[in-house]
Amino acid sequence: MTKIDNEIIHKQLNWRYACKKFDPTKKIRESDWNILVESLRLSASSYGLQPWKFIVVQNPEVRKQLLPLSWGQTPVTDASHFVVLTYKEKMDEQHIDHFINQTAQVRAIPASDLAGYKNMMIGDLVNGPRSAIIDSWAQRQVYIAMGTLLTTAAMMEIDTLPMEGLDPIAYDKVLNLEGSGFKTVAAVACGYRSQDDKYQTAKKVRFALDEVVKYI
Repeated sequence: MTKIDNEIIHKQLNWRYACKKFDPTKKIRESDWNILVESLRLSASSYGLQPWKFIVVQNPEVRKQLLPLSWGQTPVTDASHFVVLTYKEKMDEQHIDHFINQTAQVRAIPASDLAGYKNMMIGDLVNGPRSAIIDSWAQRQVYIAMGTLLTTAAMMEIDTLPMEGLDPIAYDKVLNLEGSGFKTVAAVACGYRSQDDKYQTAKKVRFALDEVVKYI
């Protein structure tokens, strides 16, 4: 395994910006897209529970329907790939059982060995006080996945636009999510910048390191 040089990481993080205008003629190669999808699947989440689904909207007619529900932002239709990030609105024992069984299978151990872990998650997320705010908990997990996608794309010099500027309730209707147990929280457009996107040459504006990081 080859370690990525620190200078390369720094360079790519500075290269990344919120692309406002995509070149609709440039498409992400399948092999590259497969890595981006894996970055979502492999993202960290609390307890490892992955309370999400990622909807890759490929149908151009559906994208056209989403355009006016996204403040008219053209990346919805012009980007190579458009991913809607959804969260599981309620946690239940069935989802936790599925995760426990998957863990037991992957790690070749009896599911009974994970009974304590299972009961801890149920006590916290299903029956405990956090069950009352489980939707906001799940949304926070989705944003971890979004960050993983953005960073992975930057390393690959694939442009992205993270989007909260959308109508999540209307998105749910278009994507037939009503009654599914999942709800839209945000989206990410992925592709390649248009050469006339003025924002690509704008200097990145960030607060000084000592303003945002404190060592104690």
